[in-house]
Amino acid sequence: MPDRFYIVDVFAEQAYAGNPLAVVTCDAFPAADTMQKIAAETNFSETTFVITRPEMDGGYRMRIFTPAREIEFTGHPLLGSAWVVREFLSASRQSSVQLNTPVGAVQVDFEQADSGNEVTWFTAPQLLPGKVAPIEPVAAALGLQPEDIDLRSPVQVVSAGTSAMIVPVTGLAALERAMLNLDAFAGLAQQGFPPLLYLVSRQTRKPENDLCVRFFFEAHGVREDPATGNGAAFLGRYLLEHATDSSESISLSIEQGHDLRRPSLILLQATMVKGVARVRVGGQVLLTVQGQLHD
Repeated sequence: MPDRFYIVDVFAEQAYAGNPLAVVTCDAFPAADTMQKIAAETNFSETTFVITRPEMDGGYRMRIFTPAREIEFTGHPLLGSAWVVREFLSASRQSSVQLNTPVGAVQVDFEQADSGNEVTWFTAPQLLPGKVAPIEPVAAALGLQPEDIDLRSPVQVVSAGTSAMIVPVTGLAALERAMLNLDAFAGLAQQGFPPLLYLVSRQTRKPENDLCVRFFFEAHGVREDPATGNGAAFLGRYLLEHATDSSESISLSIEQGHDLRRPSLILLQATMVKGVARVRVGGQVLLTVQGQLHD
């Protein structure tokens, strides 16, 4: 069977918004260099490859590629890939799909929201808070001043296979001025900090939302993501780490992508259960393109 190809918009409230994802379904993974070429061809932030038949545990094996490299975990590819599995690979439109990723099995659930829209949720794998970064070089790498960084909580790395830095900023003005400069970031990279920065503002564009964010990462230069599921998951673990009440439950709506003309809405839920962080990230998934690959 020819490999099938789908484009879905994830975290989208309407078509041609959110974060576009290419999903290739295949009976066996192509060679790694072929998958990398396909990901570079689509030039989306990620392209996924999903095996068409489930494994013994019922999960569908998948791999994730940016235009530059293979990565182990990121958010919107989980949601979009699971949606494609349910719609086109599974025998029924089940309420959950298991994806077998390089960091382990990830469950994706499909739930009806109060609005009547379907929300697709992934439960994040284990998330580990990491080291704290110094304010001044982080600000400089983003073209900001140290006073643009919100000092109520630290700049900190969070990891789950992939790592990113959570950078709280003082508001929309700082958020909109920011741009990652890889040359200025080089000193931080030498210290082991990842060139993936998730900037968070408590000031929002729409009053009904809780946070506004931007996400910069390195992939053949600096790129900006219109909607970042793993960034939201990292943020959920970060907020639990710095919560004043260890029993606090977090439920937030996060806006992203407006400057890229890809407005996105990401939903975040996080809580501590018997000392273990449980983080879920959700949003809508919409199909825009389907077809098949040619040799």
